[in-house]
Order: sequence, then structure tokens, then C-alpha cells
Amino acid sequence: MGKENLFNKVWKLHTVKELPDGRTQLFIGLHLIHEVTTPQAFSMLRERNLTVAYPERTFATVDHILPTHTLKRPFIDVEAEGMISALEHNLRGSGIRFFDPSSGKQGIVHVIGPELGLTQPGMTIACGDSHTSTHGAFGTVAFGIGTSQVRDVLATQCLAIQKPKVRRITVTGSLGKGCFAKDVILNIIRTLGVKGGIGYAYEYAGPVLDRMSMEERMSICNMSIEGGARAGYVNPDETAFSYLEDREFSPKDEEFARAVSWWKSIASDPDAEYDDEVTLNGSAISPMVTWGINPGQSVPVDGAFPRLGELAAEERKTAEEAYAHTGFHPGERIRGTKIDVAFIGSCTNARISDLWEAAKIVEGRRVAKGIKALVVPGSQQVKRTAEEEGLDKIFIDAGFEWRGAGCSMCLGMNPDKLVGRQICASSSNRNFKGRQGSAAGITLLMGPAMVAAAAIEGKVADVRDYL
Repeated sequence: MGKENLFNKVWKLHTVKELPDGRTQLFIGLHLIHEVTTPQAFSMLRERNLTVAYPERTFATVDHILPTHTLKRPFIDVEAEGMISALEHNLRGSGIRFFDPSSGKQGIVHVIGPELGLTQPGMTIACGDSHTSTHGAFGTVAFGIGTSQVRDVLATQCLAIQKPKVRRITVTGSLGKGCFAKDVILNIIRTLGVKGGIGYAYEYAGPVLDRMSMEERMSICNMSIEGGARAGYVNPDETAFSYLEDREFSPKDEEFARAVSWWKSIASDPDAEYDDEVTLNGSAISPMVTWGINPGQSVPVDGAFPRLGELAAEERKTAEEAYAHTGFHPGERIRGTKIDVAFIGSCTNARISDLWEAAKIVEGRRVAKGIKALVVPGSQQVKRTAEEEGLDKIFIDAGFEWRGAGCSMCLGMNPDKLVGRQICASSSNRNFKGRQGSAAGITLLMGPAMVAAAAIEGKVADVRDYL
């Protein structure tokens, strides 16, 4: 025995059978759904006269298309009203628990799962959203699935899926002033590439990860998919157990103690074997900013837009496309790049600790003239906590808009969108062309504290100057 990593342990425990085509029929312990990827899935169930097999294992919320400025129904956006109405209709009589806005527990699906204690070590978790890897921070095997797979999980609680290999990424040293989890994952993606993780699940480890809070680990795992990985996870430890204790759906009393004992057992063995291992020096990481059209195109805030000759041959074509889209010029410094919009939010960086860090920067200061700045909490619970602590007042006094919970400007599926050639400093996870609602818009990914500094200066700034 021994030499097993967590991923393989959890995979084996949830394997129903090995299929003739090499895939695994995998049992899914927790299924999370939202308004965007479910309408067709439920329609396919009805076409086949099927019902939800294990409704107690599925939980629903609304986040992607939900307006964050008003919840008055019907929504002005006809598509939003249609999708949310469809979800409400599909859930009626299904037995599935629904965290709608009236519940006080609504929020981005990858924020509310952990904060409610639904996400627990050793689980397999699936959701019709690519950033389901977020839940891996707790030692789960969690991945996004497509609409037809949402149908399969609703109908059978199983998926037919190819098992990936496992790469261990160890981050050594300690982070310097002004560096956060977002900088670590952007650095990992920049180093290994946006395709580097294809065929792999990533295990994140090392002293930098050990010292991180659960919310920081969630930010790391959240963007695993941006590096091409199928999933990302951190081994469960006392930080995870402490976070989960007393959560609504966590085990209680003696059951919690028994659960912790089992959670410890599914962590990777000390002599666990991996298909590949990578080590990065956390002490060398600086605050990062993306400059291009994928999350791998990033540089330190005190760096410059890369010259084509500095890039590997396979990266130059995408770099040329990025420069054509953004209008930036190789060799110019990224610090000082003008912005039009500052967005703090998304499933990557909209938890209470993200808002704490951003509030430290903006307190007593003002958003630069002409800058549209938004803070969008990741859940109603995060919003309540922030308001109890007075964070909303700090942001509003500084000139930010304080919104309701939802995905907001992370993606162009709700009223919060870029217009024309606007440039956005964003704490979200993707900077693809058109991602924030305008085909000509430009997204600069960075951590929430960096977004706050950019909002104050009206341009890309170094957060270390504010600390």
C-alpha cells in the first residue's frame, strides 16, 4: 500500500466500472447546477421520460446571467428572465434544493458550495461550468462538464470520463509583499502554458500553499482550467478542516470528528507517485498582469510587453494576434497602461478576504476621474459580511459601485459589459476576446488589490506602493 496521491484515491473510490473505450464510469458525489447549462439538460430528460436520480446530491443557484444592480422581476434582459424562469420551472417538484435570491444564500456556484459546507474533502464534484476546479482546494476531484453530461449526472449520478494523469506543482519559499494567490496561479500558467496541463490534474503543494487560507487556495484551483488542466486540488489539512467546521451542510459533532479522520486518510501519501513534478520559487513571484488574449500572456507589473523574439516559436502567432487586438506595443512597460473600467468580482476573487485586501487599498482614497469601478460580492453571504464590517461604505466612499451577488462582468452574459474599446482591470479569470461583452474590449487580469490600485490611479499600478 502507500504511494497513492489523493486524485487516484478519490477516483478509485468513485469508480463504478471501467468502460471498453478506456473511460471510467465515475460516480459523482455532488452536482452543482445553475441557470445557463441546465435548460437543455432538463429538456433531454423529459424527452426520454427520465427523472433526477439523486436529487439530494444536486444543488442549484443562479449566477451567470443574473443582473447585479436589481432583482426586480421580470428582468429587463429577456434572455436572463427566460433562463431563470426555465430553471425555476425545471426544479419544481424535482426535489433539488434551490438557493435563489430569496433564500439569502444565492451566489456564484463556486462561492456558495464551499461556504455552505457542501464541498468536502474526498468528493467527486461536477458542474456545468469550467471553473468547478475551484472546489479542489478542499481535496476533491472536481471538474466542469457540458450540457449533455449535466443530463447524464441528473439521470444517473454518473459520468463516463477519461482519467487524467497527475502533475504535482510545488511552490517553494514565501510570497513577497503585495503578492497573492492570483499572482501565483498566473505565474504557474505563464510558466507551463495554457496548454501545459492538457491531460493532467494538478496537485498544488509546498510551503506557499501550506500557508494559504482556503479562499486563497480556491483562487489557485479555480484557474487550473486556464492552464489546460482537467482539475486542480490541494491536499486537505487543518486549514480546510477549520474552515468546514460548523458550516451548514458540514458533518456535526462526533460525525465531524469521524469525517476529519477520513479526510486525513485520503490525502496524498508522503511517498505518493506522480506522472510529472514541477517546482516553482514563490519568492521570485511579483504581482502579475495579463497583457494579451489568454491567461498565459502575463508579465510582472514592473515588466514590459514581451518582444516577439523573446517568445518561444509556438507562442509568437498568438502574441501577434494579441498585439493586433490590444494595440499594445512590444517592449513598452505595462505599468501605466490606461484603463477605463475596474472590476472586483468573479468566482476567482469575490470572497470576503478578496474584498478585505481591496478595501485596504481604496480606504481614504478616490477612484480616478472617468473610471467605472464595480465591486460584486461572490454571494449574498459575502455581501452581508462585508456590509456588517463596513466594507461597502469604504468602496462606495471611494467611488465604486456596490452590487448584488453574481458573475457580473466576468463574462458577457448579463448587463455588466464592456463597451467598445474599453480596457478593464479585472480580478476575473479569462481575458479572451469578447469575454467581457465587447468584441473590441480588452481585459487585464490581476488580483483584487491590484485592481483597486488601478482604479485609484486610472492605470495599471503596482500595489506594493500602497502597502
